[in-house]
Amino acid sequence: MDTLQSKLEALLIVSQEAVSARTLSTFLDVSADTVQDALVRLQHEYTSENRGFQLCEVVGGWRLYTHPAYQDLIQAYIQTWDYKRLSQAALETLAVIAYHQPVSREGIRAIRGVASDGPLASLKEKGYIREAGHDKQNPHAVLFATTKAFLEAFDLRSLSDLPPLEQFAANDASKEFIRQRLQATSQQTDLLSEDIAQEVEAQNSQIGNE
Repeated sequence: MDTLQSKLEALLIVSQEAVSARTLSTFLDVSADTVQDALVRLQHEYTSENRGFQLCEVVGGWRLYTHPAYQDLIQAYIQTWDYKRLSQAALETLAVIAYHQPVSREGIRAIRGVASDGPLASLKEKGYIREAGHDKQNPHAVLFATTKAFLEAFDLRSLSDLPPLEQFAANDASKEFIRQRLQATSQQTDLLSEDIAQEVEAQNSQIGNE
């Protein structure tokens, strides 16, 4: 593997969202076309070697994904993780997503008051959240929603069984934080409109049946 492809792999691994060839090129001091060609070569290399992950070109650029052939294996592995070991920041972020999904990264930031890149990455790794399309007002903004694994981890039959927000708190300080931050929106149709809940649950059910 040449140096350019190695650098691309390093950048893609730490990227939280799809990244364009043009954006990558600004960090590598090469043209966007050169980066695009290298990405295509990487994509073909991963496919031919039957790796456990794939490099896909999606809206907004390129991104690494786990191979769909191993979805059942990954889900079984994720279900052995203890959600109680989530950090306070991850629990707060998960609470925002659970009660306000689908919600963008900026939407989460607006509620929490701080960036949530780290917690989002952790929650995605554990399989509790997933990308649920893009914001209609900002096509580059990814929307996040909970997964079937989230429901199973919290012993919920559906989103309508969500517990009070405070139950996501790891301690009293976190409980108070969640209460204060989300109080302004906690009266909006029990925090989750029925139409969005049904849509997300339908999507989760579809994912579980694939």
